[in-house]
Amino acid sequence: MRQIVEVAGALSDANRVRVLAFLARGEMCLCEIIEMLGLAPSTVSKHMAVLRQAGLVQVRKEGRWVYYRLPGRGAPRQVLQALRWVRDSLLGDPQAMKDARRLEGVRKMSKERLCARYRK
Repeated sequence: MRQIVEVAGALSDANRVRVLAFLARGEMCLCEIIEMLGLAPSTVSKHMAVLRQAGLVQVRKEGRWVYYRLPGRGAPRQVLQALRWVRDSLLGDPQAMKDARRLEGVRKMSKERLCARYRK
């Protein structure tokens, strides 16, 4: 039951749902997620911590970059079902379509230049 409550709580915020939609298109650097959401780095980090705690995202570090991705097939059934529900529910959603177009541009940006904006 704990897993279901954590997943439901993580899905209760529109920005976190948007992040899951971004990640459905592939792994992303934290700076790319910050750029897409247009929120303060500390706020985005808190959102990512909630998603990670619920098992909805996985994280890896590579040098100075932190990358997030959706979990694979070994994730708990509730997590996989929630991710499938989010994906299916966002089909045709105006915000999701707008984000998908913008994501293409953000992915083309240099990670070094992009992340330099958010590192102090």
